Amino acid sequence: MHTAPLDAATLESCLSAAVAAPSIYNTQPWRFRLDPDDVALEVRAAPERGLRHADPVGRALHLSVGAAVFNLRVAAAHFGWTPVVRLLPLPDDPSLLAHLRLTGTAQRHTALHRPDLYPMIWRRHSSRFPFSGRPLPPAVRVELADAARTEGATLTFSGPAETARLLRVAAVAEHRTRTDPDRAVESRRWVHRDPDDSADVGIPQAALGVQDAHEQLPMRDFTAQRHLERLPAQPFESLPVIALLTTEHERRSDWLRAGQALEHVLLVATAHGLRASLLHQPMEWPDLRRTVSHMPDLTGHAQMLIRLGYGPEGPATPRRAPDHVR
Repeated sequence: MHTAPLDAATLESCLSAAVAAPSIYNTQPWRFRLDPDDVALEVRAAPERGLRHADPVGRALHLSVGAAVFNLRVAAAHFGWTPVVRLLPLPDDPSLLAHLRLTGTAQRHTALHRPDLYPMIWRRHSSRFPFSGRPLPPAVRVELADAARTEGATLTFSGPAETARLLRVAAVAEHRTRTDPDRAVESRRWVHRDPDDSADVGIPQAALGVQDAHEQLPMRDFTAQRHLERLPAQPFESLPVIALLTTEHERRSDWLRAGQALEHVLLVATAHGLRASLLHQPMEWPDLRRTVSHMPDLTGHAQMLIRLGYGPEGPATPRRAPDHVR
C-alpha cells in the first residue's frame, strides 16, 4: 500500500490537473470532494453549469467530467498513486459521476497511458487557428486510436470524401446554432469580450480564434454573429485531418468513458506536437449526430469530431482555482 498521505499540495496539484481538462464552452461543470478516510476523490456534476439548449440531456457535461477524471488519473499516477475509478457508483445519487480511490504504488510498466502525459495537461490548449498541410504520420494515427481504445472508445480517421461529408454536416449544425435565438443567447453568455474580464470560466475573446475565409471548416462562432467584433477570417488547411470518436453504447457511463478517451487522445496528440480543435456542433442536434455516425464499416454512437494538425498553439482559457471546485 502507499505509505505517504495525500498531502494538501498533492491534492491541489491533482485538482489543478482535473480542472485543466476541456469542457463545452469552458463551463467546467464539475465539483470534487475528498474522502480522507478512504483516500478517494468524489467527482460530481455541477448542473448549474450545464447548457439547457445545447446540451439538454447532459451528454456533453458527462464528456467534460470524463476528461477531468482522466486528468485526475494521470496526476495520481504522476504522484505515485494507483487510481481505481468507479463510474456512476451510486445509482440513487445521479450527481456522483465518478469515485476515484488512490491506492497502492503506481507501476509505470502497467499504466494504461504514456508516462509523459502529466506535463501535457498544462500544454494542451484548443487551437481554433489554421493548421499546416503537414500530414499526420501513420504511427501517430495508430497511437491516437490505441489511446481511445484503451478507454473503451473508437477513434476513426476519415478519408477525403468522408471528411468532406462530415464537414458539410458540421456546417449545417453551425448554421442552425447561429440562427437559433435561444442557443445564440446561451452561447454569448460564455464569451468574455472585455480583455480585462477576470472571469474564471467561459471563453475570452482572444481564444475565439478565426473564421475560415474559404468556409472549408465550420469553426464555431461563439458570438453567434450578434456583435460587431466579428472573428477575423483566414484561409484554413485545404485537407483537414478529422477523426471521429465513437462508443459502442449510449449510456451515461459511455459518455464518461468517451470524455476520458477524448482527453487521452488530446494529451497524446500534444505529446507529438499536434494541435486540436473540437467540432462539437453536430453532436448538439440529434438528427445530425445520427448522420455523423453513418460511416462505412462503422457502427456506434458519435461523441466528438476532432480536427488535428500542426499549427499555432491556442491561447489558454481561464480555469477555476482548486479551492473553488470543492
